[in-house]
Amino acid sequence: MESEWIYKKKYHIELSNVDFTKALKLSALFNCFQDIASEAVESLGIGINTLEQEFGVAWILIRIRVDIVRTPVWNEDIWIETWHQESKKLEFERDFIVRDSNGSIIASAVSTWVIVDIKTREIRKTELIAFNNFQNIKERAIDCKLGKVKPFGQKEVVYKKVIGYSDIDFNGHINNSRYIDYIMDCFSVDNHMKYCVKTMEINYVNEALYGDSIILNKDISALNSNMLYIEGISEKNGKIIFKSQVEVGAK
Repeated sequence: MESEWIYKKKYHIELSNVDFTKALKLSALFNCFQDIASEAVESLGIGINTLEQEFGVAWILIRIRVDIVRTPVWNEDIWIETWHQESKKLEFERDFIVRDSNGSIIASAVSTWVIVDIKTREIRKTELIAFNNFQNIKERAIDCKLGKVKPFGQKEVVYKKVIGYSDIDFNGHINNSRYIDYIMDCFSVDNHMKYCVKTMEINYVNEALYGDSIILNKDISALNSNMLYIEGISEKNGKIIFKSQVEVGAK
């Protein structure tokens, strides 16, 4: 698929991007998605600074699904390409494809974003930034519809995470990639030796801020189907911060 509206970028997998098996950490891949999405909208003239200064809003990721064919490893080069879909009333959709040095697809992702008023934290309509003035590509990286993620059965507490300085981004709340680390910390080192993530779908529901405590719950009742559910809940008010479904497979 070739189009001038597809934004592409090469990434080199550094030691700082990998885990103890020298495989790319999933949170690092999410960082790459965030990075290239930011550059793509910047190239369209609707980047982070423009939205803040001219419209008083910020980009917020609310849903994403990633399908992984193969996890790249240390010292490998990958290419990520991204493009946007036609915007809806309140939502923007952006797709991603990850390729290896041979051009083979090793991961795909679809995502949903909104623009939020920086002061009131209310979602604003997409028409505010006239995103549909740009050409849209109808092809999807994954043929699916992102919706609400739900647990399969009984949940159990795994651990509690207190949000610190290293967890928050320039918006003052947890960076979306940090939630991936929280999810991956729900598995033991032995689990990570034997299994890998095949698919992960996340709903980002409520914001969490510096100093907040999040309770991580895990539901393994669908493990026979290689599926797990993991969520983060605010210890203070019981609100769901994020919900995720994870499909795992043997390495």
